[in-house]
Amino acid sequence: MSNYIPTIGVEVHVELKTKTKIFSNSINGYGEMANSLTNVVDLAYPGKAATILNCKIRRIMHFDRKNYFYPDISKNYQITQNATPIGYDGYVEITKSTGEKKKVYIEEMHIEEDTCKSAHRGTKTLLDFNRAGVPLIEIVTKPCMSDGEDVKLYLEKLRELLSFGDISDCKIEEGSMRADVNVSIRKNESDPLGTKAEIKNIGSISNAKLGVEKEIERQTKIYDAGETFKPQTRRFDDKINDTVLMRVKETGNDYRYFPEPDIPYVILTDEMIERAINSIPMLPDERREKYKKLGVSDINTEKLVANRSLSDYFNTLLDEKINHQIASNLLLGDISGYLNKNEKLITDTTLSKERFIELVNLIDNNTLTSKNLKDILDIVLESDKSIQTIIKEQGIENITDDSEIRNIVKEIINNNPESVNDYKQGHDRAIKYLMGQVMKETKGKANPKMAMDILTEELN
Repeated sequence: MSNYIPTIGVEVHVELKTKTKIFSNSINGYGEMANSLTNVVDLAYPGKAATILNCKIRRIMHFDRKNYFYPDISKNYQITQNATPIGYDGYVEITKSTGEKKKVYIEEMHIEEDTCKSAHRGTKTLLDFNRAGVPLIEIVTKPCMSDGEDVKLYLEKLRELLSFGDISDCKIEEGSMRADVNVSIRKNESDPLGTKAEIKNIGSISNAKLGVEKEIERQTKIYDAGETFKPQTRRFDDKINDTVLMRVKETGNDYRYFPEPDIPYVILTDEMIERAINSIPMLPDERREKYKKLGVSDINTEKLVANRSLSDYFNTLLDEKINHQIASNLLLGDISGYLNKNEKLITDTTLSKERFIELVNLIDNNTLTSKNLKDILDIVLESDKSIQTIIKEQGIENITDDSEIRNIVKEIINNNPESVNDYKQGHDRAIKYLMGQVMKETKGKANPKMAMDILTEELN
C-alpha cells in the first residue's frame, strides 16, 4: 500500500445549556413528546466558549440567513452567523499517545439555531420540531489533523472543555454534540489538498476515529488503483463499521447568505465579555495540575476529572491540610461505590466538608480501618452525626496496642511454617496470606500498617 498524507478537519455542533431556545421562548428540552416544545417562531453565551477555546472574540457581529430548501427547516432559511462569527483563530491542545503535544487550530465558531430532527421510517421521514431553534455553536477546525487519533483526542478535549465550562451537556447520545469530519489524502506536503469526503452521522467519539481510518483506507485504495472520485458526503454505519456513500457533491452549495433583517447588530462590551469569562469554572487541565501538586496519583487525578460532581466536591478541599491521596481514594472507592449503587450524587448525601475531613484524618492516623469504613459508610452518608459519634455507637474498637498485635503475629507465624518458608524463598503471596490471617484473627480490628510492619519485622 502506498503512503499518503491525510488531511483532516472537523465541524462540531454543540447545543448550549439554556432554558429556552435562541430566538423564541419555547423550552430547550430533550426527550419530550415530539413537537411539544414548539411555537410559531420555531416553524448565547457571548465570549465564554470562545475564551475556553483560545479564540479571538468579535466585538460587533450580526446574524445571517442561510437559505436552503429542506424539510428539516420549514421556513426555508436558517439563522446563523456567516460573515461575523463570534470567535475565530483559536486552538485546542491535545497530547498524543507518544507524549507529543499538538495544537488543533480552530478557524471559527459561530452561533446558529438548530433545525428539526428527522427520523427515517422505511420510505417515510418523520419530523420532530422540538429541537428546532435550540441554540448551537458550530466549531470549525482548520484542516490540520493527520489521523484518527487526532480526531478522537480533539473531540474528547472539546467535550471535556465545553462540559466543564458549563457551555453544553455534550451528550453525543442525545445529539447535543455532533461532529462531521472532512477527510482527504495526498502524496506530499507540497501537493494541493486531495478530493474531500465528508463523513456525517457519527454517533460516538470512537466511531469518529474508526470512520477516519476507514476513509483513509478507502481513498488510498482508489488512488493506488489509478482512479479518482468526486467530492462526496458519506455516513458512518456502525453495523458494518465503515463509511457508506450518501450523495455525490456535483456542485457547490449556494446558500445566498444575507444579513438577517429582523435582528439588529450585536455589540459585545468589555463588561459583557469580562462577566462571561469570570463565570468560567475551573477547567480540567487546571484541576489536573492542582491535584498532582497535592500528591494525588495520576490514576486518581484522571478519575476525578472524569467525574464532574466528585471533582467539584474535591475542589472544596484543595486548601485543607489533609492527606489528599487518601481523600481521593475515599471518594473514588467506597463512596463512589455507594453513590453508583444508590444512583445518587455526592451532593445528595449528608457528607459535609467538615465530616469528610474528619473521616480522612481518622483513616490517615489509622484509627479507622478499611473494614471499619465499610461497616459505617451508609450511616456516615445518610445521617448528620459526627464520625466519632458513629464510631462509638457502632462499638468500633481497633487494636492499636503494639504488644497485643505482636503476640498475635508470633502465633500466626508459628502456626504457618509452610507460608513462612515460602516467604523466605521470595514468594510475595506468602506475606499477603499471613497478613490476611492476622486480620482474620483480630476480626479486622488490627491497625493494618502497624500489623504489616510487625509481621515483616518478625519474619525477618
